[in-house]
Amino acid sequence: MKYLFAYLFLLSSSALAQSEADSTPPVFTVDAASKTLQETVLNIWYDFVAHIPYIAVAMVVLMLTGIVSLITSKVIGNIAKRSKMRASLKELSQRIARIIVWLFGILLAAMVIFPGLTPAKALGGLGLASVAIGFAFKEIFENFFAGILLLWKYPFETGDFIECESIMGRVEKISVRMTQLRKPDGELVIVPNSFLFKNPVLVLTHEKTRRIQIMTGVAYAEDARAALPIIKEAVESCELIAKDQGVDVFLNGFGSSSIDIEVTWWADPTPLGERKSRSEVVGAIKQALDDANIEIPFPYRTLTFNEPLPVRSTDKSD
Repeated sequence: MKYLFAYLFLLSSSALAQSEADSTPPVFTVDAASKTLQETVLNIWYDFVAHIPYIAVAMVVLMLTGIVSLITSKVIGNIAKRSKMRASLKELSQRIARIIVWLFGILLAAMVIFPGLTPAKALGGLGLASVAIGFAFKEIFENFFAGILLLWKYPFETGDFIECESIMGRVEKISVRMTQLRKPDGELVIVPNSFLFKNPVLVLTHEKTRRIQIMTGVAYAEDARAALPIIKEAVESCELIAKDQGVDVFLNGFGSSSIDIEVTWWADPTPLGERKSRSEVVGAIKQALDDANIEIPFPYRTLTFNEPLPVRSTDKSD
């Protein structure tokens, strides 16, 4: 019995020592860390090699997507050309078609690379990601949708002259998020689409002609009513005005040195066309009034004094 108790004591002691040895934390060594890193890199490499066929197929899908996008854009362009669709609506249709084709192509490529991915999971993940992306790129999406609305509502086309908040120029291109304007002095201005969408825009070339107005005048000593037909005939003789839309000449008011006369006519709406027409009209009015001996006054000043001024002769003989 005594030997049995001794044997059991030794057995329990060895078991306790073994459990303490098993609970001892592993010792960190450089070899163990490098081995773990090597195994991780090798696993990643093996997974990549295993997915190479899927990646290759996905690249082919993206290439086919690009080809289908180009073909779709050309088909829509041909349809728009035959139906005489306006340029802005044609560009908008092509852009939306390309976006739809690329969305389907990217979704299909993602499903090829990740076989477990389904359209429902992709759309769910896209919905969650779109919220975060929407907050991060708020201004970009705002300009994008503003560009779509600008093309859809047809306020102006490429080649039109527009003016918005003291910015005036010819529209060269309406892209996804911005519009390029070429100012009359040759400078290029990049304007965000949201800026044009939120502010009033003057489309100077919306019609083929635009009314131009100047103010002239004749001296108070002249017969102002007699000057009206002379001015009108002079303006109607100009070549750069719209003959079919008439010329209007009115007495406008009493100026500081003249009877003011308002002259309006219609001409080319572009800034250069307006300047040329204005220059021709001003020259014609000046020549006509000079030929009729009607004075175009310059500012007069009349000085009055309470007492007569003494006059002193400067003649040395006196």
